[in-house]
Amino acid sequence: MEKIRLQKLIAESGLCSRRKAEEYIKQGKVKVNGHVASIGDGATLKDVISVDGERIYLSKKREKYYLMLNKPRGYVTTMSDELDRRCVTELLDDFPERVYPIGRLDRNSEGLLLFTNDGKFANDIMHPSRHVSKTYRVTVRPGITDEQLVQLSEGVVIDDRKTLPANVTVLTQEQGRVVLQVVIHEGRNRQVRKMCEAVGLEVARLKRTAIGPVKLGMLKPGTYRELTSEELRALRSAMGDK
Repeated sequence: MEKIRLQKLIAESGLCSRRKAEEYIKQGKVKVNGHVASIGDGATLKDVISVDGERIYLSKKREKYYLMLNKPRGYVTTMSDELDRRCVTELLDDFPERVYPIGRLDRNSEGLLLFTNDGKFANDIMHPSRHVSKTYRVTVRPGITDEQLVQLSEGVVIDDRKTLPANVTVLTQEQGRVVLQVVIHEGRNRQVRKMCEAVGLEVARLKRTAIGPVKLGMLKPGTYRELTSEELRALRSAMGDK
């Protein structure tokens, strides 16, 4: 039986993304038939693979799930947390299959977060080459100038690298408070917050309202639902998949 790259098998099992699987392998947490694996190793569906002491189960036929969650503020986007903070996975405790988040929203941010057990799908959405858009509703203080709007739109330097151009629109503006819609095509860590801070704006509230063509809509905070077949097709189309 032909061997398949370990990180691909682990991702397809639904445990985590391929990138995270590679991290586990580098950390020595992955074993194949009781032996510690290395990057570049492969395995078959008949091999016994464990990650951090937990065996994963592989199958040629496995149902895949795609969910959206309206993440409330105060939750971290991890499977577990060493600081005992509330994790987004707690909000999916009643879902019968293990799924994991695609990308992240920081603890103080809220809004649309996707989950799946389809490793390839998750990897494709997060990959920079796909340029899947993310739309945010951002409340900033105290106000915003035309110069700051231009800076945000054209790109600012964060973490020693300039951001790609963004679409920035003023939705509402009042004394000491402005609500923006920001559309980016990257997925860098805390990117929108850092962009605003880089031009001197204080972020009072940040909510992700869409990923590609999929919108959060009226989904209540702390609740989830499965994506519709139309939403899945639209996402795959946005990623360039046929």
